Amino acid sequence: MGKHETSLVGLGLYSPADAARLIKVPAAKLTRWLKGHGSGNRTYPPLWTRQIEPIDGGLYLGFLDLIQSRMTAAFIAAGLSPQKVRHALVLAKDLIENDHPFATSRFKTDGRTLLLEALTDTEEDRPLVDLFKRGQYVMRNVIEPSLKGIDFETDIAVRWWPRGRSQDIVLDPKRQFGQPIVDSFGVPTSVLSAAASAEGSVAKAAEIYRVTPEAVRRAVDFELGLSS
Repeated sequence: MGKHETSLVGLGLYSPADAARLIKVPAAKLTRWLKGHGSGNRTYPPLWTRQIEPIDGGLYLGFLDLIQSRMTAAFIAAGLSPQKVRHALVLAKDLIENDHPFATSRFKTDGRTLLLEALTDTEEDRPLVDLFKRGQYVMRNVIEPSLKGIDFETDIAVRWWPRGRSQDIVLDPKRQFGQPIVDSFGVPTSVLSAAASAEGSVAKAAEIYRVTPEAVRRAVDFELGLSS
């Protein structure tokens, strides 16, 4: 195992293109969030410090980066600017004592209160505070959907069931570098889907990888969903 592979065990590994397909956020936007960017005479730093240093000059996300990006996208879709999200992240990081506060169980259960605490230090934040005072909206429309299907251990997100546990597809940074797999068999959905396409047969793909035809069908459907 190489140096990079050793250091990445348990973190997950996603290119911006991989992450874009999984959380439906454009890769270019993810890159701006994680690398920072310039606009006119202004320079904007990254929204947070990512888990993984550049590999051969390339940008990669870890599993917690992926989950935090999903939540960030939800807040921006709700009307917050990236600068407001950055402010919330900085203050929530101190309150929760974690570099990825949006990927913690404390944020899942008490995100509205934490953000109200984090965003009441200046009058400039008044519109944002007013948004978060609408607790039911924030919890039901922003926080809960973004953290749905996520398992936590010691308060930290450790795996994500993007279609619910019953569909048997999971992203677990400790398995296959966090790529989507069929949980029961540990085979990446991309591999099963590609095999079904190449063989022209779900049954044949199932035979080759020693999984059930249902596992292959779920993998194919999941991969098609990522492409839509």
